[in-house]
Amino acid sequence: MSCQSCLTSCPSGGGSNSRFPRAMHEPSQGLPRNCWSGARCSCHDRSRQDVGPPRKHPQRPLCSGASTAYATGARQCDTYTVHKHAVRAIAAGHRMTPTFMAAPETGIGSGLHFHVSLWHDNAPAFRMPVGADLPDVLQQSIAGLLDALPEMAPLLYAPYPNSYKRYAPHSFAPVNYTWGYDNRTCAVRVAGRREHTRLEVRLAGANPYLALAAILASIFHGITKHPALPHPCAGDAYETSSLPRAVPRTFEDALPDFFEDPLATHAFSPSVVHHYTHNARTEINAHHTQVTDLDRARGFLHA
Repeated sequence: MSCQSCLTSCPSGGGSNSRFPRAMHEPSQGLPRNCWSGARCSCHDRSRQDVGPPRKHPQRPLCSGASTAYATGARQCDTYTVHKHAVRAIAAGHRMTPTFMAAPETGIGSGLHFHVSLWHDNAPAFRMPVGADLPDVLQQSIAGLLDALPEMAPLLYAPYPNSYKRYAPHSFAPVNYTWGYDNRTCAVRVAGRREHTRLEVRLAGANPYLALAAILASIFHGITKHPALPHPCAGDAYETSSLPRAVPRTFEDALPDFFEDPLATHAFSPSVVHHYTHNARTEINAHHTQVTDLDRARGFLHA
């Protein structure tokens, strides 16, 4: 399985030299015969960067954005990591400090969006003529993402307590596990036309290597296990009445699904799940033992 992608992102964690599990990036390893030999991704970085004049964007005031061209998954993550380090180095030369936190201030969000497509025999497997039904592999990929992403939160898209402050109604960060056609209120968006058809995963705000590994594991889950595909969301996914599963509001809410569900363990091994579960509990404990400015502002004179 090869991956080409485009990232739209600003992970809240630092760069890493970790790579996908072997089966996630070596051609066809672990995949059924005649399965998809390619996945492509691209990356768009919308972070709050104090480098150069910020570009206005309706979903994130005081933000700037950057995107990269489509490339194989591992190379795309390398490019993103170099970009992030370059931003920090250039900013330091101007006595500025950029941040890649998911929520650096109240009402300010920073996200990492992945645009992913699968390729087979050097042709786009997601290709969808205008007006045609979704190809089977595209349906399976969407279903796999919606079924598996809830179990991947501490690894994929929200690895810190601060990460969950980004998910708020009408913030362009999803609050429900939904999908739709060119619908930016959904967690998974079908974008593009014809050979440019792709999936945008709008949840992430994390280490790109780990995030893309979890996305590919979820797509693999969909292709091999065929979970049911929910109906698409045609309107405001923040106010949908279909009662989809909600994105966790806190790190504590997300953690049990990650370490109790076998899906993450099967995809990444027990040792990986144990490591990131321990990391999550360490972060949670650190936040629980600290007195914050909000504690003082709301309680100093009222206690």
